[in-house]
Amino acid sequence: MAYIPDESAIRIKAVPRMLRQGKIGGKILIHRGILSSLEAKGDSGDLSGISGLNELRIACAEAGVGLEYVGDGAQAGNGMRRALSEMALALNASIVTCDPIMARLAEALGAKVVYESPERILKLGEVFSGDVMSLHLKEGVPPRVKRGAPSKWFFENLGSDPLSREDLEMIVSQITQDVYASLGEEAFIEVSKPGATIMQLRDYRIVITRPPFSDGLEITVVRPILRRRLKDYNLPPRLVERLEGGAEGIMIAGPPGMGKSTFAQALAEHYRSLNKVVKTIESPRDLQLPPDITQYSKSASREGELHDVLLLSRPDYTIFDEMRDEEDFKVFIDLRFAGIGMVGVIHATNPIDAIQRVANKVDVGVLPSIVDTVIFMDGGIVSKIHTLEMTVKVPAGLRRGDLARPTVLVKNFMTGEVEYELYVFGERTFVVPIKRPAGEGGDRNRALIAKILSRHVPEYDVDIDEEAVRLFIPSEYKRAYLKKCQNRILKLCKRLNLQLEVASD
Repeated sequence: MAYIPDESAIRIKAVPRMLRQGKIGGKILIHRGILSSLEAKGDSGDLSGISGLNELRIACAEAGVGLEYVGDGAQAGNGMRRALSEMALALNASIVTCDPIMARLAEALGAKVVYESPERILKLGEVFSGDVMSLHLKEGVPPRVKRGAPSKWFFENLGSDPLSREDLEMIVSQITQDVYASLGEEAFIEVSKPGATIMQLRDYRIVITRPPFSDGLEITVVRPILRRRLKDYNLPPRLVERLEGGAEGIMIAGPPGMGKSTFAQALAEHYRSLNKVVKTIESPRDLQLPPDITQYSKSASREGELHDVLLLSRPDYTIFDEMRDEEDFKVFIDLRFAGIGMVGVIHATNPIDAIQRVANKVDVGVLPSIVDTVIFMDGGIVSKIHTLEMTVKVPAGLRRGDLARPTVLVKNFMTGEVEYELYVFGERTFVVPIKRPAGEGGDRNRALIAKILSRHVPEYDVDIDEEAVRLFIPSEYKRAYLKKCQNRILKLCKRLNLQLEVASD
């Protein structure tokens, strides 16, 4: 009997194990297309396949089993599965594989298959217990997990022994089997390239990278640990009213890991509860949403395809998680001009940075038609809200009355105060801060104060400069502020060497 192993069986050294266990025998046929593939990967720094081939040669010699190289080396590539299946049919041989797609295709074509299920050495359900956010595996490094919550996490080693390439190849094979077992139902493949694979398996986002894309085989598994509803954020009623009826160009901004996508997910479900048609654009698709919210994959679409599909399907709101390159901003802008409500998630260190990234791509005069509300996330909470309005005035910093021009006012939503002005002078777009900066550590201090207030005061505003902390507390919440918050904020201000000023309507 002849056996034809595929690359997966060679890479994780399944064939030598089966020979030594007496599960297979006779003759081993290696397709030259696999040799070409292993050689190409070896040139890129991935030697695991060549190592597996060497062990297979040794095992054949030990077992007295013949080893032959057959086929055309030029067939390496995407058609390798079909080439192996056709060879198995022609030679009445059996395919040996650890690849579930290879096994299914060969069986569908009528070829005999020996499928070696990978040893189960990773149980995601056991690893992701408690507050585990992500799992990090890399060859030559002990396995570790990230525990905690956004902005408050730490690494913890799961063992002291570094992982070998063979261990990781076994885990990759196991994950691949699990994904293909529920493909299209609880799992999908977002990206599949020679150096990088991104998959979603239930709640787990899995990223696998290989040389030369990375300097070693690496597996990262991420699970969202928070799923919040919009009401869990204790948003000011005026903001909720604006989100429901007035805002259609929304930016959710903030540094990495500050809860932007979690808030976008809550907002998507809130719009759905209002009987709005909601769709998402994601890369990769990892928002945990009900099935009636369609999630489109940016990485799986061709250029312009998402734009056309969304124009034809006309959703009330589209959640774009996350916006990174020029094409992302172009899609966001075009769909806003078409009248579709857009919510864009964007990395930014402060709200004005997010606004400028859009302002640099359009005429300033139309900016408020594209972005009308900016929600800044910090430490998992909404720490700042800005709105954009258009007016004609002499911009801040200019004096002559004949210099009046269209000016975008960036306002603090809670107080109505203008914090920035955007205008064009000559060929340049200027962004002028109207208020003094918060100084070193201002964003962090603002988040600490907001955390104290948000538990007891649902509507407030915080402003910090180099001299003082200024709070705006609506009169209906003044009692709760005085009773529950004031002493803690006074202590914080004393520690920061800042004055405290409190105003009410």
